[in-house]
Amino acid sequence: MTQMKTLGLWNFSQWEPQKPALIDPAGKTWTRQELVGLGNQIAHGLRAHGLQAGDTVAAMLPNCAHYIAINLAVMQTGMFLAPLNWHLAASEVSYILEDSQAKAFFCHSSTRDVAVKSAQTNNFDLTQLFCIDDETFNELVLEQPTSLPNERSAGMVMFYTSGTTGKPKGVRRNIPPIDPDTNATNFTMLLLMFGIMPEQNNVHFSGSPLYHTAAMNWVTSSLHLGHCVVLHDKWDAENMLRAIDNHKVTTTHVVPTQMVRLCKLDDSIKQQYDVSSVTHLIHTAAPCPIDVKVELIDWFGPVIYEYYASTEGGGTIANSQDWLANPGTVGRAWPTAEVKILDDDGNELKAGETGTVYMLMTDVSRFEYKGDKEKTAKTQIGNYFTAGDIGHLNEEGFLFLSDRKIDMIISGGSNIYPAEIENALITSPLVYDCCVFGIPNEEWGEEIKAAVQLREGIPESKETIAQLLSYLEERLARMKLPKSFDFHAELPRDPNGKIYKRNLRAPYWQGKVRNV
Repeated sequence: MTQMKTLGLWNFSQWEPQKPALIDPAGKTWTRQELVGLGNQIAHGLRAHGLQAGDTVAAMLPNCAHYIAINLAVMQTGMFLAPLNWHLAASEVSYILEDSQAKAFFCHSSTRDVAVKSAQTNNFDLTQLFCIDDETFNELVLEQPTSLPNERSAGMVMFYTSGTTGKPKGVRRNIPPIDPDTNATNFTMLLLMFGIMPEQNNVHFSGSPLYHTAAMNWVTSSLHLGHCVVLHDKWDAENMLRAIDNHKVTTTHVVPTQMVRLCKLDDSIKQQYDVSSVTHLIHTAAPCPIDVKVELIDWFGPVIYEYYASTEGGGTIANSQDWLANPGTVGRAWPTAEVKILDDDGNELKAGETGTVYMLMTDVSRFEYKGDKEKTAKTQIGNYFTAGDIGHLNEEGFLFLSDRKIDMIISGGSNIYPAEIENALITSPLVYDCCVFGIPNEEWGEEIKAAVQLREGIPESKETIAQLLSYLEERLARMKLPKSFDFHAELPRDPNGKIYKRNLRAPYWQGKVRNV
């Protein structure tokens, strides 16, 4: 087996340079030598443009090989990479450019207009804006060597939080004073905890946007373990199954929304594809409906793994056997991690008691929200931090999430968790997608609203609402039933499946104060 000290795509590219490293969204196969060579050229080019260790490089790109190469460049030159969501408006991009103090900015022809507008608003130096599919990028790498840069040092990715309340904040950690290969090994530790080993002809599939923490981390960690990565520019349930069958994919990372979409495929489609190569279908981001996960375990086998973590850190882990013994759990603390449940006064709660989930920060995971000491302080108690989730631990230490604190509905003094209602509603054969949130009620404070995208052919009618309520009455207490329904042609989700709940909730709260 490959020795731990030799992990890192840079090393694998020297031993077996012609082995496939990446199959990009256009179907092109990049060898290890080609992908690392492009990353090295970018590293040399950035230095030639005056960047040095500690500087930030911003990127607003669709999924592509160049995105990975930019990551490889940053991670061996001591710089920070700030991935930007390409759905953001120019004003939002301009804010992140200024907040991150980016010295270089990569875009694509599909994001160029927003990139240029945001750069001009921010007085960003346009000579440091590189579009990967035009001459500005070609000039950056032109005549730059494909060899490793000198004086290599570890870099870091600085992801920006989604900004559920206020402006997004960069989660910035101190770059460890270690070499890039050691740092690459550190990033693969989560995969190793799942039993995913170096090389062994593993193939990782990813169709989620690389500006998301999990997608970027799992893709780059897979590369640093010597695996080939199949990268799509967007996620689609059948296309994922097709990729698994065609490329004999062994590992993939999904979110519960994607798991639901897989299960809602017609059986005739599911039966067309062989998924027996999969050894690890890993998910995170939110609790998964129990019925959905049971169906996936029956379909793929006991290869479904779950973990709980956030951009800020983590976390817990559960294999299929753990989960079947503790249905609904998001796992137990992984090695070196600790999880506590605290009340609003910071007191630790007993097993079975619901409160805010806090996780231990290590020297490696310790972070701050860039430029916001107040927000950092609000999310940390001693050596522990919270991502704002509510849950409880059972006697065996398995964590169960209820919801995010900001999404909790307080109706008549009772705490109601939308995720529980959503997990029941999404399993209805009438429903394609759904979102549950609280809206104002003069008597009760809040009442439950359900926003629903019906499956094709289902009418938006009183009869349909009656059927939905009847379905929920068999699964939930009466106090948890929605008081009203809104039907939508499509619910607002990002490409990774994250619902923009605030966009649905905000119109009902205009001019009113919501206590969270």
